[in-house]
Amino acid sequence: MFFIMGITDGRKDFDFIQSILCSVCGRYGRYQVFMTYTVLSLFFIPCFKWNKHYYVQTSCCNTVYELNPEIGKRIARGEVVEIREEDLKRIGNGGNDSFRTYKTCGNCGYTTDEDFQFCPKCGREL
Repeated sequence: MFFIMGITDGRKDFDFIQSILCSVCGRYGRYQVFMTYTVLSLFFIPCFKWNKHYYVQTSCCNTVYELNPEIGKRIARGEVVEIREEDLKRIGNGGNDSFRTYKTCGNCGYTTDEDFQFCPKCGREL
């Protein structure tokens, strides 16, 4: 009998919208909240997650912040939360490659982390 199992890192983006005036670049933007984790999968089914960390990335200049875990858990549960400056700890400036930004085509929904100006699937501008 064979067991197929593996341990991998994952990322989950949350549907969270909060408009901000960025303290780094001075432009208007919004917070994009995501969680990184490590997961044990058996037969390609995720069974156990650990090492959860919550992050916020600004849409204007891509600055990355570590989010207070309690606030992150509340966002993950779907609660209405307002992120304050004291809930954030800056860990990276814009363009940090350790947290890639994902672009989604508004026409066909194709998602990529490459720096394309046009969607490789349908050709529309991203």
